[in-house]
Amino acid sequence: MRGNDNRQIQGKTRSVKELLSGVKYSIDYYQREYRWQEKHIVELINDLTGCFLEDYENHHIRSQVSSYRCYFLGSIIVSQRSGDNFIIDGQQRLTSLTLLLIYLNNLQRNRNEKDKVAIDDLVLSTKYGIKSFNIKVDDRIKCMEAIYEDRDFDENDQTESVQNILVRYDDIKTCFPDELKDKAVPYFIDWLIEKVHLVEIVAFKDEDAYTIFETMNDRGLSLTPTEMLKGYLLANIEDLTKKNSCNMSWKKRVEKLNQINKEEEADFIKAWLRSQHAQSIRERKRGAEPKDFDRIGTEFHRWVRDNESLLGLKDQIGFIRFIESDFDFYSRWYESIRKAALKFTEGMEYIFYNAQIGFTQQHQVLLSPITKDDQEEVILNKLRVVAIYLDIFLNRRMWNYRDNGYSTLSYNMFQLMLSIRSKPLEELKNILYQKIIDEKETFTNSRESFHLHGMNRKHIKHILARMIDYIEKRSGLPSDYLKYVTSRGKKKYEVEHIWANHPERHRDEFEHNSDFDKHRNLIGGLLLLPKQFNASYGDLPYEQKLEHYHGQNVLAKSLHAKAYVHNPGFTRFIEESELPFKSYAGFKKDDLLERQKLYEQLAEKVWNPEEILI
Repeated sequence: MRGNDNRQIQGKTRSVKELLSGVKYSIDYYQREYRWQEKHIVELINDLTGCFLEDYENHHIRSQVSSYRCYFLGSIIVSQRSGDNFIIDGQQRLTSLTLLLIYLNNLQRNRNEKDKVAIDDLVLSTKYGIKSFNIKVDDRIKCMEAIYEDRDFDENDQTESVQNILVRYDDIKTCFPDELKDKAVPYFIDWLIEKVHLVEIVAFKDEDAYTIFETMNDRGLSLTPTEMLKGYLLANIEDLTKKNSCNMSWKKRVEKLNQINKEEEADFIKAWLRSQHAQSIRERKRGAEPKDFDRIGTEFHRWVRDNESLLGLKDQIGFIRFIESDFDFYSRWYESIRKAALKFTEGMEYIFYNAQIGFTQQHQVLLSPITKDDQEEVILNKLRVVAIYLDIFLNRRMWNYRDNGYSTLSYNMFQLMLSIRSKPLEELKNILYQKIIDEKETFTNSRESFHLHGMNRKHIKHILARMIDYIEKRSGLPSDYLKYVTSRGKKKYEVEHIWANHPERHRDEFEHNSDFDKHRNLIGGLLLLPKQFNASYGDLPYEQKLEHYHGQNVLAKSLHAKAYVHNPGFTRFIEESELPFKSYAGFKKDDLLERQKLYEQLAEKVWNPEEILI
């Protein structure tokens, strides 16, 4: 691609740095939609950070990154015409990679220059005196500029791709592991740009590029791991009638799963086998060998072959049972779990809550205690108590600034699955209750006062929405939880400060701006309000905003004295909960700290371990 050769199709392995350094890529208008979902971003981040962490040690110096193993990220196909490079295949991957690079650049923004890695020109570069993004799509420019400059961007009336880019960037901020956000940042960036490779295939005629694309994506020429597993299982069933029956059973279940997502059947098989059969996991040390949990995630079709005895695949009867009974049973419940994660469902709402904060490991944990002998009511109760445990566990961790990313929690989740696998309902409840009781960090016993910072706005929005939902339900009011957590549209809710960003108004209590900012960002000084509210009133002093708070949700309304008059449901809730709600005519430092204590006690009510035992 560097230099036009009209004779040959060229293919070359390139590092991320080589691929993106000062090179401009265009995308044809009919390929411009960015469609990656949360699942794809989480998998990308988990794969990249997981590979890096296999080699990284805290005592390493940066030059040692050169000896770390490489990672292959796939291929891209480019058609070069009139001196421009058009991406035929791979724009989803390159766009996501660009978002990750921007995130890392923002992460290192305030570091010393000697600890920074120069990656600006991998995102945008100057050509003929004009600075532009290396992946050129006109309708994304303003959005990408906002992300690059680490500022908010209004997605209203934007294209689907722009809205999706904003959400996926938030996903990166959410799932990027905390352990790589400090000292390891330059190490990880060095590794990403030097040791992560892609194959760049360049054609100089569009028809050649599309021929390559069609050949590489011809699903009939390559079998997926799911198809290879099915072929192996069916090959061990000699009875033709039974073989056809098993094939049809498998096909119907896969079709159902793939209505959720085209790759859902593989995700199900990984979750199922891990939940019911994984006995081991890779040791958390450099050079350790992959075990059951890890191999199921990367090569489940081979793992099944290697574990016939464990799975009861001793004869034809075992293979038939594996498909018509095990696969069928667990795929049906997995389907129910996935649907509950995607759409709020009464009775399975905690599954939805966990999905809302981007926790992708819950499906395998939820499957772990259920058995084919369980009645439906028992299974639903098991799913409920496990989801409640995860809900409490994850929100406590967020409140205590603990990372909930895949690489951080995979070992914990594996150990949890082992402890609850196939357990009867009452024993399951006791195990989970004891686990949560044994946790030292709670909402009222946290490492430091919970506050808003650059990386946790999405989490705080979720926490505030749950608090409001809790109060509303127990006050006999209709809940608007789904409205509070929506992330799109003109009516979306946002985390807002009670104090406007005017430290000069608080000089009597805060001599330094940094002290004012620290208190202003405490969760006790935050509310969840419609976006247009902040646009209209956000800059006003508290006393002028107070009257407007009374027309908002119950948490904002509780600041006003009118909330405690002729409001029997809310006042009854206060009496029963014994929470110290009160109104504030003014809102000074001591008032904010008092409100902070209220939120901490409220969180203990929302995420109450006693719910597990009910």
